[in-house]
Amino acid sequence: MAGGLKEGFLQLTRYLQDPEHVARFQRMCGVRATDTRDKTYNGTTFVRHGAVQNGGGDGVRRRTTESETDGQKCKKGVANRTAVLAPGTGKGQHSGRAPDDHLEDGSELNAARGSTVKPLRRNSLTEDVGQEFLIENKFLFYLFTLGTELGNELFYIMFFPFFMWNVDAYVSRRLVVVWVWVMYLGQCTKDVIRSPRPASPPVIKVEMFYNSEYSMPSTHAMSGTAIPVSLFLLTYGRWEYPLLLGLSLALSWCVLVCLSRIYMGMHSILEIIAGFLYSLLILVVFSPALDIIDTFNCTHRFAPLLIISLHVGLGLFSFTLDTWSTSRGDTAQILGSGAGIALASHINYKLGLLPDQPASMLPLHPQPLTLSLIGLCLLRFCLGVIILLITRAIMKALTIPLVCRIFGIPCDDVRKARQHMEVELPYRYIVYGTVGLNALFLVPFLLGYMGLM
Repeated sequence: MAGGLKEGFLQLTRYLQDPEHVARFQRMCGVRATDTRDKTYNGTTFVRHGAVQNGGGDGVRRRTTESETDGQKCKKGVANRTAVLAPGTGKGQHSGRAPDDHLEDGSELNAARGSTVKPLRRNSLTEDVGQEFLIENKFLFYLFTLGTELGNELFYIMFFPFFMWNVDAYVSRRLVVVWVWVMYLGQCTKDVIRSPRPASPPVIKVEMFYNSEYSMPSTHAMSGTAIPVSLFLLTYGRWEYPLLLGLSLALSWCVLVCLSRIYMGMHSILEIIAGFLYSLLILVVFSPALDIIDTFNCTHRFAPLLIISLHVGLGLFSFTLDTWSTSRGDTAQILGSGAGIALASHINYKLGLLPDQPASMLPLHPQPLTLSLIGLCLLRFCLGVIILLITRAIMKALTIPLVCRIFGIPCDDVRKARQHMEVELPYRYIVYGTVGLNALFLVPFLLGYMGLM
């Protein structure tokens, strides 16, 4: 009996891990690989580039030219279509319409079927830009691009400060604690399991940035589940809004992020489910402790020492799990941001800045949405982001050369230098620790001084 259940479970996991399901979902959503065959129309050869393992290959289309190589003419063609490019992919190429709209097997030409795009952002470790592919449904492409951005660190680096400065610092402090633990445990679990990304082919890599990282579980699914669920749990009852609205927004956020990772070709169905369930388990364990953690960060006299020691120790542990990859820097960045915000919580409490609303004022009522309120929120956000960008630029310029000099590592090639744990850990930790500190302390202090808080 137990053996049959185990075998059934293993079969289910193998089924959910099958990359063919990812490829099928991509085709259903209008993502197509370019045709591997050449087709000639009125003397012009249209070259299709096929799929490459792990999304490699540049798949560049060129206009027809002729050159002599060993006495043979080599014709290079461009498939007739208008190229709509994803962010960061460069310039598009345009050409006329082919006289025939169908290939020999009756399928439509790529020009009629969709637009040619390159993967979102090249891989920061390998510099791989990936293969070109076709998008037949632009609405789903942009929708799932938004979904995947909702799980990226860049979004949270903007979302948390905006929430701190314009909505509720109390909630944002606790959200950051959840974010740090979910992302840290997710990245460490990836490096322990070491499961590769879905194979390509059959999967099309719509995104390349994280392609060199391990895949199980999906940390996008984890953060895309933990943050909206925690946001709902922390705000409902504290803020006055309809229950159905909060549940709908949290569910939509979660589903959009999870489905986007399958659409992007970054995760299998099993990895999405594992990330979803893993984040719920972390929430069950850590949610009851959020008040204890936040109270300790704000009030205990030894909190700064423990905060710094804990986050540095976690970073050192995670960096020993595997060789350098983009996840190493992300982990250090998350830990640094969390440490900086925790330190700022302590400083604000000691100085009486950003005090929490007393229980007698609860539930809080959202202010009427007016043009003046929108303008004030945008002004706070823009000024705050400028301060944080200046902070990041200054700390980056100071930290990398200093750390390289301390450990005797050449800093001529910054990207290569940062592959050393001795550089990457202190660089990310110090820079984003300072950014986190300024986000919750310096920016509100300056905005209050200017009368904008």
